[in-house]
Amino acid sequence: MAVYTHLSAEDLSELITHYDVGELVSAKGIAEGVSNSNWLIETTGKDGKGARYILTMYEFRIELEDLPFFLGLLDLLAEKGCPVPATIHDRNGATHRMITDEDGEPKAVALIEFLPGVSIDHPEPVQAHAVGHALAQLHLAARDYQERANQMGMAAWKELLGDCGDDGLAQIDPQLPAIIAQEMTYLSENWPTDLPKGVCHADLFPDNVLMLGDEVSGLIDFYFACTDFFAYDLAVTHAAWCFADHGRQFRPNVSRALLQGYESVLPLTDAERDAMPILARGAAMRFVSTRAYDWLNTPADALVTRKDPMDFVRRMQFYAREGQAIFSAKA
Repeated sequence: MAVYTHLSAEDLSELITHYDVGELVSAKGIAEGVSNSNWLIETTGKDGKGARYILTMYEFRIELEDLPFFLGLLDLLAEKGCPVPATIHDRNGATHRMITDEDGEPKAVALIEFLPGVSIDHPEPVQAHAVGHALAQLHLAARDYQERANQMGMAAWKELLGDCGDDGLAQIDPQLPAIIAQEMTYLSENWPTDLPKGVCHADLFPDNVLMLGDEVSGLIDFYFACTDFFAYDLAVTHAAWCFADHGRQFRPNVSRALLQGYESVLPLTDAERDAMPILARGAAMRFVSTRAYDWLNTPADALVTRKDPMDFVRRMQFYAREGQAIFSAKA
């Protein structure tokens, strides 16, 4: 989450009138993340007792025609008891609305249920187990949902890295162009083609999980959700959760707990287990590519924190060395 676009109090107040949520009390921009503008919204609530919501404005890497997929998925998962925020529909039943930003550009916005809980920076194994369990539940609950191609798959990595250019990548780290060239060749030649697939979150970082103690209270920010290999989604989550010190330290106890939590609901097939090392390398490369592009292209005045792509280069190199040992044993 982040804030790229500024909306006035008058704009926000007018927008809220289209929802049955009471009157606007306050709106606070949220700085975390990289793809959308987000605000924490407080209103008087339908019953006058106050209520909170998340308002999202869709900025880039998200196509307008994909919004029904994302927002409908939230409603489906919420109905099936998964810990996800439901979409707040407007008075006409629409899941999103179009408004004009400060530059006169039309932007889509959606109001989402606010869930209690906090994101954790240093997860304990019991919390990682709960996240693995919740991810597997998500995979099962959405298995009959509509399909959407992964727009942030390998073709997107290649395009983003190409846009960075070797000179740009070398600004981040002099060795980065050579590292990426070698790894992309390996991934292109060895990527699996026939594994169980369905709807994936595809971005389940700790800041996209809300915890109440050791329990998952919310899985949020589904705007990269897509149809892909379930094991790839698990690999993304593993890369996001199982390291500390900016990718320099692997946490084996967290890794075991995450995998055990997932397999307590949805055991991996032998083919998935065999593919996990390369899927984890690919998951790391996915975030190397987006972080490198954002590192070089984020506007200086954007209320957003740039994230170092080298954090995931270190993960990628670790998986290349140790991935087979990490994923070979059954959880």
